[in-house]
Amino acid sequence: MKTMAAISFLSSSILRLNSSNRSLSKRYKPISRFTTKTSFLIPFHNHNFSHNNLNNHPKGKHTAVSSATTNTMAAASVAAEESRVPPAVPLPTPPLTKFKIALCQLLVTADKERNIAHARKAIEEAAQKGAQLVVLPEIWNSPYSNASFPVYAEDIDAGGDASPSTMMLSELSRSLQITVVGGSIPERSGDKLYNTCCVFGSDGKLKAKHRKVHLFDIDIPGQITFKESLTLTGGESPTIVDTDVGRIGIGICYDIRFQELAMLYAARGAHLICYPGAFNMVTGPLHWELLQRARAMDCQLFVATCSPARDASAGYVAWGHSTLVGPFGEVMATTEHDEAIVVAEIDYSLIDLRRTNLPFQKQRRGDLYQLVDVQRLKAESTK
Repeated sequence: MKTMAAISFLSSSILRLNSSNRSLSKRYKPISRFTTKTSFLIPFHNHNFSHNNLNNHPKGKHTAVSSATTNTMAAASVAAEESRVPPAVPLPTPPLTKFKIALCQLLVTADKERNIAHARKAIEEAAQKGAQLVVLPEIWNSPYSNASFPVYAEDIDAGGDASPSTMMLSELSRSLQITVVGGSIPERSGDKLYNTCCVFGSDGKLKAKHRKVHLFDIDIPGQITFKESLTLTGGESPTIVDTDVGRIGIGICYDIRFQELAMLYAARGAHLICYPGAFNMVTGPLHWELLQRARAMDCQLFVATCSPARDASAGYVAWGHSTLVGPFGEVMATTEHDEAIVVAEIDYSLIDLRRTNLPFQKQRRGDLYQLVDVQRLKAESTK
């Protein structure tokens, strides 16, 4: 009697679970209905669970499990290419396989002209050390504060005297024939302010402009409170750019916390993601290196970060520790919190090596979840 009661209870529980799953599935809409965000993960629920395969015979159990495992592996193999919508772009062949990158960790002051001259000197020194790609910190021409952003903001699109910071970056990238990921500066566009990173090619031309997508709004009582949204507007687009040193995705500081953005860049064929950032003394010790290594390992590509140097007397104190991370999640070069120029070699052949040795990119379950690149999806639908 007890055995029959147990079987009855188990059967009714499974039926209730299936009924609950069917109800839950009604909340999810088709992929084509999700068109308001840049990227997201969509879970898909498998409703094929059945209690009809319960079998007390060991051989019967083993056969059922083996069959299920085989089917799951087959589904994973077939669905891997469907786990990204649109499908992932093959990793492009970069213009060069090896090159030196420089991360210029600069001390930022309230003197804008001094900051620009100081950044110029650091870029020149990095180029002298053989760097073909130079990365600057987040908000390197201005104190990091809501009060300063409107005062130090520049009209990047107008150029010239309206944007002395980017004029210097353009001039140096051309004269030194290097690629510059220009950290970020406050940008004024009409009546809006943005936290913006400009990428200049070795010809001195502006190749891309990334406006920080995720604004830094946090409140940790007794430790730190900061709300960029009080003055800044969030960007509306991911930024990926082909340069003389490969395909680069751009994020700014808080953007690094959102793995979907990094996964989107990987699906677009990025070799490297650069994150100019200014993590603080609360989150920096715990999260800065962790997030860099996670993004690099998640996507099996290179991640480079560049922070301002630490100024303990500033209103906002940066953690520092500018770092280059390889596609296995390994820290390849880093520094402490003082001013420094970190020079390291990037070897893109490591990307293929790591993806071959640990091929989880080809093992994603597109039958269970998908990364949807809404921007690409819309562009392709209008062709």
